[in-house]
Amino acid sequence: MPGPLDGVRVLDLTSNFMGPYASLLLADMGADVSKIESPAGDTTRGIGPCRNRGMGPIFLHLNRNKRSLVLDLKSAGGNAALKRMIRDADVLMHSLRPKAMARLGLSYADARTINPGIIYCGMHGFGQNGPYADRPAYDDLIQAAVGMPVLQSRKAGPPDYVATAIADRVVGMAATSAVSMALFRRERSGEGQEVQVPMFETFAHFVMGDHLYGHTFVPAMGDWGYARMMNPDRRPYRTLDGYIGVNVYIDKHWRRFFEVSGHPEMAEDPRFADIHGRTQHIGLLYEFLGRVFETKTTAQWAKLMTEADIPFIEMNTPESLLADPHMKEVGFFVEEEHPSEGTLRSLGIAQQWSESTPELRYPAPRLGEHSVELLAEYGFSEKEIDDLTGSGAVYAAEPHRTRHGD
Repeated sequence: MPGPLDGVRVLDLTSNFMGPYASLLLADMGADVSKIESPAGDTTRGIGPCRNRGMGPIFLHLNRNKRSLVLDLKSAGGNAALKRMIRDADVLMHSLRPKAMARLGLSYADARTINPGIIYCGMHGFGQNGPYADRPAYDDLIQAAVGMPVLQSRKAGPPDYVATAIADRVVGMAATSAVSMALFRRERSGEGQEVQVPMFETFAHFVMGDHLYGHTFVPAMGDWGYARMMNPDRRPYRTLDGYIGVNVYIDKHWRRFFEVSGHPEMAEDPRFADIHGRTQHIGLLYEFLGRVFETKTTAQWAKLMTEADIPFIEMNTPESLLADPHMKEVGFFVEEEHPSEGTLRSLGIAQQWSESTPELRYPAPRLGEHSVELLAEYGFSEKEIDDLTGSGAVYAAEPHRTRHGD
C-alpha cells in the first residue's frame, strides 16, 4: 500500500541535518525523493562509526527511503541536468543561501520559468528580509540566537545546548508541513509557489510560545519564562532505587497525589488548591515532590500512580529504551539487512495510517548509488547518461540491490 505522498517527486538539494530530516519525513510518507549530492557527498556521511566510509549512523537514519544522485551543479552538464529534472518534479528543496542558488541559475524565478507548478522550498538560517539574511546557521547557533542555552542555565549551571539537534529537527518538521500545505493548495488552485522556512524565526516561535510568558502583555505582567518549566526542580524524581517521571498537573491529579503521598491536607491549602496558586508556588511543590519520591521504590510509586490514574512513566536510559515493552510491541526499533552495511537497527515510522500505510522502501543510499537509475526515470537516454558520467558532471556508484525485500 503506497504512502499518502505516493507519486510526489522531490528534488532534495539539502544536506546536514535540517533539510534531510524534512525530506526524510516526506520520503517516509511515500514521496519519491531524489537526494541530489555534490561529488563530496552529504557532510553527515562522515559522522560517527561506520562499516564503510560515507555510511555513518546519522546519515543512515536521516536518508532512508531516498535515492542518491551525484551532480556537480557547478559544471555545465550537471547544472543543465538538474534544470531538466525540474520540469518533471513536484518539489525542489534546498538549504543553500539564496544568492548561491541564484548564481547557479536555480533561484525560484529560474525554477518557476522551467516549471510553473513547482513547490520551491528554501530552508535558510534567517528570514531573507532581515539584516541577518546572509549569515550562516547551524543548530547550535540557532539555539543560542533564541536564548535556549540561557533557559537551560536558569535551571542549573552555565548556558548549555540541548543534547539533540532540536532546532534542526523542529525546523525540518516545519518545512515538511509547509511543503505538504503548498502541495495541497496546488491541488486546489493548480499554482506552484515558493516557501521560505527560516530557522531563526521558526525556532523562536517554537520556544517563545512558552517563554514570552509575562511579557506577552504590554506593559509586562510578570517575568519571561514559563515558571513550571524554568524551575530547577522540574526533573525526573529520584526514588529509592531509580528515577521516575511524573506529571502531576491538573486539580484532580494533585488531590489524588496529596492523598496517596500521605499529605491530604495540602489539597486544602490555597497555595496548592488550583493551578493559579500552584503556578505561583511551583518551587515549593517541586521541592515537596523531590522529598516524597525518595521514600519509595520506583515499582511502589508505579503501582500507586497507576491506581490513582496520575500520569507517570519509569525513566529509560538509551539502553533500556531498546528493551521497552511498548517499543517492542509496536515494533519501533527494526533490525534489517542493509545491502552494503550489513545488519542495522533503524527507527520505525511512528504514525499509523488506515488507508495509505507508509513503508520502509529503500535503505539509506551509497553516494551516487542511483545516479543512472534516476536520470533514466527523468527521461535521459543511455548516451546522455554516459556523456554526463564521462564528463564528471555526474558520479555513479557501482550498481547495488537497494529495494527492501528484493
